[in-house]
Amino acid sequence: MQDFPHHYVVKASALPGEPVAIEAENLPEIISAPPTQFGGPGDKWSPEDLMMGAVADCFILTFQAIANASKFEWETLSCNVEGTLDRIDRVTRFTAVTVTATLTLDTRADQGKADRLLHKAEESCLVTNSMSAETQLVTNIVAS
Repeated sequence: MQDFPHHYVVKASALPGEPVAIEAENLPEIISAPPTQFGGPGDKWSPEDLMMGAVADCFILTFQAIANASKFEWETLSCNVEGTLDRIDRVTRFTAVTVTATLTLDTRADQGKADRLLHKAEESCLVTNSMSAETQLVTNIVAS
């Protein structure tokens, strides 16, 4: 890993009334538009979807790193994220985020350790740590 601070650069552009093209060096372009809740078409990623996707992605990547450092073996991790967008004091923002993580383990794995590592991933996720929304983690551990 590189020393901190890290810097990330993203470029976005659009024509009037058209979707937004989001670009970053060496990455495929993402096309976004407003969600249906804001009168958008609902057929493209929206900033709201991308933000919740960033939470899910960061949670899983953080868990992978923590589990690897702890030499903890697991089979699959899926993550559903639900964000509540509200308007409070004339400011629209995410006020709550619920991360529901389902971790599948071998039947011999330590489920208590798995739960602790999931919570550590939630506490260490840089995306949720950068948000003012209240974050809740719901864990489901499945032995297979």
